[in-house]
Amino acid sequence: MDVITTHLNADFDCLGAMIAARRLYPEAVLVFPGSQERGLRDFLLHSTLYAYNFKRLKEIDLSQISRLILVDVRQASRIGPFADIARDPQVDLHIYDHHLSEEESLKGNFERIEAVGATTTVMARIFVEQGIVPTPDEATMMMLGLYEDTGNLLFGSTCAEDYSAARFLLEQGACLDTVADFLVREMTPEQVDLLNSLLKSCRRVLIQGIEIGLTQASLDYYVPDIAALAHKIKDIENLSVLIVAVRMDDRIFLVARSRLPEVDVGELMQQFGGGGHSFAASASVRDLPLEQLLDQLENCLKIQISPKMTAGSLMSSPVISLPLGATIRQAGELLTRFNFNAAPVLDETQLVGVVARQLVEKALHHRMGESPISEIMSSDYVQATSDADLLKLQEMILTRRQRFIPIVDDDLLVGVVTRTDLLQQLVGKNGGTGANSRLKRKNLGRLLPSIVPSDMLRLLKQIGGLAEDLGLKSYLVGGFVRDLLLRKTNFDIDIVVEGDGILFAEKIAVQLGGRVKVHHKFGTAVIICPDGLTIDIATARLEYYAAPAALPEVEYASIRHDLYRRDFSINTLAMILNRSEFGQVLDFFNGQRDLKDRSIRVLHNLSFVEDPTRVFRAVRFEQRLGFTIGGQTERFLKSAVASQVVGRVGGRRILNELHHILGEVQVVSALKRLDSFGLLTFVSPSLKFDAEAEALFTAAERALNWFELLYTGEAFDPFLVRLLCLFDRLPRRELKKTVVRLEIKVAWQKLLVSEVLLARKALAALERACDRTSEPAPSKIHFWLNPLSLEMLIYLLALSKTEGVSRAISIYVTKLRHQYADLDGHDLAALGLIPGPEFGEILNNLLSARLDGKVTSRQEEIALVEKLYLS
Repeated sequence: MDVITTHLNADFDCLGAMIAARRLYPEAVLVFPGSQERGLRDFLLHSTLYAYNFKRLKEIDLSQISRLILVDVRQASRIGPFADIARDPQVDLHIYDHHLSEEESLKGNFERIEAVGATTTVMARIFVEQGIVPTPDEATMMMLGLYEDTGNLLFGSTCAEDYSAARFLLEQGACLDTVADFLVREMTPEQVDLLNSLLKSCRRVLIQGIEIGLTQASLDYYVPDIAALAHKIKDIENLSVLIVAVRMDDRIFLVARSRLPEVDVGELMQQFGGGGHSFAASASVRDLPLEQLLDQLENCLKIQISPKMTAGSLMSSPVISLPLGATIRQAGELLTRFNFNAAPVLDETQLVGVVARQLVEKALHHRMGESPISEIMSSDYVQATSDADLLKLQEMILTRRQRFIPIVDDDLLVGVVTRTDLLQQLVGKNGGTGANSRLKRKNLGRLLPSIVPSDMLRLLKQIGGLAEDLGLKSYLVGGFVRDLLLRKTNFDIDIVVEGDGILFAEKIAVQLGGRVKVHHKFGTAVIICPDGLTIDIATARLEYYAAPAALPEVEYASIRHDLYRRDFSINTLAMILNRSEFGQVLDFFNGQRDLKDRSIRVLHNLSFVEDPTRVFRAVRFEQRLGFTIGGQTERFLKSAVASQVVGRVGGRRILNELHHILGEVQVVSALKRLDSFGLLTFVSPSLKFDAEAEALFTAAERALNWFELLYTGEAFDPFLVRLLCLFDRLPRRELKKTVVRLEIKVAWQKLLVSEVLLARKALAALERACDRTSEPAPSKIHFWLNPLSLEMLIYLLALSKTEGVSRAISIYVTKLRHQYADLDGHDLAALGLIPGPEFGEILNNLLSARLDGKVTSRQEEIALVEKLYLS
């Protein structure tokens, strides 16, 4: 039996999602696990839901459930009597929800989880994908759920997908009058009394610099829909965070609302057996005095809310500085190298001044390059200590118009806070530009368990715990974090440490029982774990380029500077691993915005000039992720191509990028895009990717898939097959120059230049033979194809134009190449033949006879030898 159910105290989103799920599971029965909210109960009294196969819980034999479909819920604690069914491994569990995963979340055999405003939106998107058309009644019930959970599409959690779902449901006949009738309700006298009591008892507490509204009441009768009262109180009192606690009989009902990303009320309510979203959640608690519960709430909030931001937590460190004895020319070089607008000046360890780029450029214009920096530096500056709050820093920057504030503790310069640092933090904290501020402060703690395997999650926490114990800051960076936010799996573990990365790697390796490979020049190390897992550890560093297309020079720096050296904004995201802030995302360069916009964007205008290989990576990420190269970034890319700066890159680096691109699933679209930008000519001057090349690649992918499905276990390199296809029509002289310029390894050069000639001759011979006969003799096929590598055979299969040639190659790959004569040289000598060059010819003739079925046993081979060579 199939059963569709939802969470206790069901709301309209539960109803809408259940009705929608019934269209996906037509034989399922609908069952509420317990009570419903008052508004939903009123609706049920006036509706015709009996037509949708709703059953009472007592009508269901739980032991007969073979498939359980959960909507709008993932926690066993919230589905009442269905909890044990959901945990039963024999039951097929399907989950549809819009809540992110938590540690207690159930894991379904099938899951459709999307971070949208309502589960009804998830179901509407499925309807659109599968071409399912809801009836007007179904559309109305789904619209009720959508409007309720998104606050009439006005809550901050509402996203574009919710609006699209609303449009779809409206087009299918959803009745907005019905929605208005049941969602806009006047308060009962009991609700008015309770609202007044809650307003009178409302108090404000300050926790870690954030104002929280707490209100309470006790009643000896039941009043429904406390959530609606919470919204009214929040609006009347203008509160960003509100928690309502109401005792009714032997139970305390909690309703929590938050507009601040720092206060995740969903996580808070989990600690009291409830749940919900980061912005709206609820719980109910039994057998606990109300005052004691309120004390627990405050203690939990103190633990959950991060400490108030200070200069020490915001500053960049270590600081790139100038010595007092530096010249103005040296100052200009440093500011240009690191793209700084200003830098501190030190007399040994003592901060003595600040110099700005604008003044340096003016001095250089006046030919003062060899003058000491002390002649133009400003000694009239303000500084702060690491415990200064953001308001103090803001006041300093605004009143003194400084480009940055030096952070000095005990007369030592320990960091700097720039205007950009402060602005980004204030925008992220106070709202700024809509959803973008919410994105910048995302915490992935609740998302990780649903995507990352538990053993890897423990490993990341272990790494963060060690970093904290050593007084270091550790960060997970790169594709792991990017793909985590995209809900994709990518377990390439790249760690950046503010501190000694090599020492940290050695200590981690000891804990894990692994070994370490160290690269002292770059401050990096690779840990090889006993199970083969590799972990890359790097010291946070700056890179600068002495010339266009040159390899970078390296200096140690802060995490912000380390991320700034990366190629695209979507790859600058970092996640803190330290125990105290585990899961917190750092987003200095709007990477999350570009993930949401599905855009590839460079960090600065000279990005492609400094490292032209980024033009290849831009295309690779665009095609892999289904994104679009941003307009300005595309202009920079085309400029880099037109200026021929890409041509200055060494061949080995070009080959490395080509290796990555040819390994992509979307290899054809990536090559077409490279060709559209004129980038393939930097691989080889006449290289193009036209319709004929696309057809060859498509055939090669079919051939590769065919061979992989044979499960032979043989090692082969798909990259070489694709490289053969890419170079298929290059003139021979150009091909020779290309493989040398790209510094392709010698063994590959032989395959690409020499073996390919043998392959083309073999293909021509097969084509002629297949034209004359339906199928050439097996011995002929073996003779033509035996000298070729496995990669070349797959390439030939892609090149073959006729069924006969393709069949001949496949017969050789699957059967003929594994056949041998039973007799060997020792056997021939034992028969009385004199060893010599003739043995090779004899054995080849024996193999041909075996392949063509003329001999089938060892005795027949002996008889053939005696007949031909001993008679």
